[in-house]
Amino acid sequence: MSFEAVNFYNTLLAVLALVALIAAIGLAGYRAFRGPDAVSAIGSSTLWVAWVVAFVATLGSLFYSEVIHFLPCRLCWFQRIAMYPMSVILLIGAIRKEALVRIYALPFAVGGLGLSIWHYLTQTFPSLEGGSCDPNNPCSAKYVDVFGFVSIPFMAGAGFTLIAVLLIFYVRASNYE
Repeated sequence: MSFEAVNFYNTLLAVLALVALIAAIGLAGYRAFRGPDAVSAIGSSTLWVAWVVAFVATLGSLFYSEVIHFLPCRLCWFQRIAMYPMSVILLIGAIRKEALVRIYALPFAVGGLGLSIWHYLTQTFPSLEGGSCDPNNPCSAKYVDVFGFVSIPFMAGAGFTLIAVLLIFYVRASNYE
């Protein structure tokens, strides 16, 4: 598979994740008056979907660094520190149908989202970078730029956002079960 095909595939996943997220939030808001009915559609499969998102994001980051040989910058490493454990935590939580998994995974998702936002802003406005990143491998470098706005931090941020919202929905769903 070519680099361009993988970039397009990853970009498509990120944009579709955000569109699905907006649609789900709108649907949940529309059906909020129905209480458990609106949440029961999500149910326990929420953890499996969140795990798939974390697993695909993990594989995507490994593809970019190990196959395409992009050298991860410092902020990329911090985002990986937030994403990789969620692949394991969410898998175990989904297998065990563990309601408390949200306590372990949600801080990783929210923290990773904050890092992704900062990294995206650093790429958009390189003057924000400061002196914490390696001059030979700056955090402001854009290895991927699809549609003029989708970069690797954007893709990671879409994953973190979707996982966080799914975990919040799971919190609500588990309150009704």
